[in-house]
Amino acid sequence: MTRMTSSARPLLNRRLAEFGTTIFAEMSALALSTGAINLGQGFPDTDGPEEVREAAVRALRDGLGNQYPPGPGVPELRTAVAAHQQRRYGLSYDPDREVLVTAGATEAIAASLLALLEPGDEVIAFEPYYDSYAACIAMAGGTRVPVTLRPHEDSFRLDLDELRDAVTDRTRLLLINTPHNPTGTVLTRAELAAIAELAVERDLLVVTDEVYEHLVFDDAEHVPLATFPGMRERTVTIGSAGKTFSFTGWKVGWVTAAPELVTAVRSAKQYLTYVASGPFQYAVAEALALPESYFTAFRDDMLVKRNLLAAGLEEAGFRVFRPSGTYFVTTDIRPLGETDGFAFCRALPERAGVVAIPNAVFYDHREEGAPFVRFAFCKRTGVLEEAVRRLKGVGGA
Repeated sequence: MTRMTSSARPLLNRRLAEFGTTIFAEMSALALSTGAINLGQGFPDTDGPEEVREAAVRALRDGLGNQYPPGPGVPELRTAVAAHQQRRYGLSYDPDREVLVTAGATEAIAASLLALLEPGDEVIAFEPYYDSYAACIAMAGGTRVPVTLRPHEDSFRLDLDELRDAVTDRTRLLLINTPHNPTGTVLTRAELAAIAELAVERDLLVVTDEVYEHLVFDDAEHVPLATFPGMRERTVTIGSAGKTFSFTGWKVGWVTAAPELVTAVRSAKQYLTYVASGPFQYAVAEALALPESYFTAFRDDMLVKRNLLAAGLEEAGFRVFRPSGTYFVTTDIRPLGETDGFAFCRALPERAGVVAIPNAVFYDHREEGAPFVRFAFCKRTGVLEEAVRRLKGVGGA
């Protein structure tokens, strides 16, 4: 029997009406249908360390996590996360009260915003931004206020005056992402200090997405915002195993924050997945204790791949913004005689056998992002070399 619905009321919640199928699904489908190399979606094409994978297998066999794990996450992982923050950044967190394990960073973002926002609250986010930010703000009833990172010489930079001007009496929260996806910008210590001063002065909460913390290149450094004066008690820091250990399908993320903030986020999170990824949590606990040589080798390998893809894109005629972090390269297609990133990316699989993502999907101000296109370099070297070969013809090279 067909259910009758009122034509005056759409089925989809109006807060989500502007969000259709993600661009990642569209471009990945194009990759499959054309046989193109997928440099669009940010996932590696090889697994992470064998000892970490074996730790997951061992957990499964030993019956660890096969049933519901504790709501906040297994104690071993919460302890490992706290030890990681202390060892790397001098940030001390109580594993029992100040660490929460989530189903990846995406759930951590959703739970944080659902917990901390009331309808009408304004959230400042740097555009271009990861597409789930906008959707999560909308689901929470918040109003997103974009502050645009703009090209400056060879990178995208934040205008601190524009950020200050964006804060109003309705601003509740700053949503920060560094290292930044998709531009590859890593906020400097001075920029972070200014953001911290603004947050303290205006009594703002901060949610900071730091999932690419171990992928910073050249002279850049990752400095957690929670390390700045007055920030630990107002900052929710989000981390993830997927990007650092190349097991994106495991969906293991975490939140570190003061007890009151963790309690608030957990109140929302428990009604999303409740718990997830039980055996993988034990494996990630072991992964976080890997020697420094792993993290160094991981970063060095990605740096080589960044340079390979960036050089190939430059040779093909793109303007390339070499990222200081993440595993994405943003390019400007105007030197190729193109101005519409959507049209360019939809034609690229047939034209060159490569898939990329138009950055405009990450902007409220679509015109700001129209000529920019993102490529992922978290792929095998041979795949990147073939992609570079295919792209040579795009610019008539």
